[in-house]
Amino acid sequence: MSIYAIADLHISYSQNKPMDIFGVQWQEHEEQIRHKWREMVQCDDLVLCPGDISWAMHLEDAQYDLERFFDGLPGRVLLLKGNHDYWMDSLKKTLAILPENVHLLRNNSFSYDDCIVMGTRGWICPGTEKFNDESEKIYQRELERFELSLKDGAKKQGTKIAMLHYPPFNEQVERSGFVELMQSYGVEYCVYGHLHGRHTKEAFEGEKWGIKFKLVSSDHLNFQPLLIAE
Repeated sequence: MSIYAIADLHISYSQNKPMDIFGVQWQEHEEQIRHKWREMVQCDDLVLCPGDISWAMHLEDAQYDLERFFDGLPGRVLLLKGNHDYWMDSLKKTLAILPENVHLLRNNSFSYDDCIVMGTRGWICPGTEKFNDESEKIYQRELERFELSLKDGAKKQGTKIAMLHYPPFNEQVERSGFVELMQSYGVEYCVYGHLHGRHTKEAFEGEKWGIKFKLVSSDHLNFQPLLIAE
């Protein structure tokens, strides 16, 4: 059993939102991901998808996107909300439209084999150029949500993996509240997305503060799920 990760699927079957406006590499990107997913992922594997799943604005459109995209794909899937996932409603309503093999991380943790996955959407961190008073409010709220997930995971035994949509630090890779929480709860691995294009070249990947960080936005991975653990 293996764990993979790929963020920023940006599924747009239900919307007129072609991603190739951001570059030719995005042409038919959903089918690129599906093809590479089928080549790599086995039925008993887990795939982490930390945010920006669908461009849909409403649950019924997101349901169409999810059913079409995940149809026939092997493995179990764990979703996390991104900044563009406006379709995600209440927990009950969101869970009701998910395909059978798709799960949602929201203020909880997810156990898989000997690994525990925890996470939250996140937000821009202090020290970021556009960080302001409103950012501080959202940042603090996301820290609270992250700790709820971490506390739930702390009840279980296993390797701790965190998934966030936003990078858990600023451009200078300074220690943030997200990092402090991960250290406090013994997180060993952290995957994040959100960054695209030229911004991926400046993104931090590697080990720092005792945690291994990896950027897993789909275009950064050439639309191929990344092996995290096995």
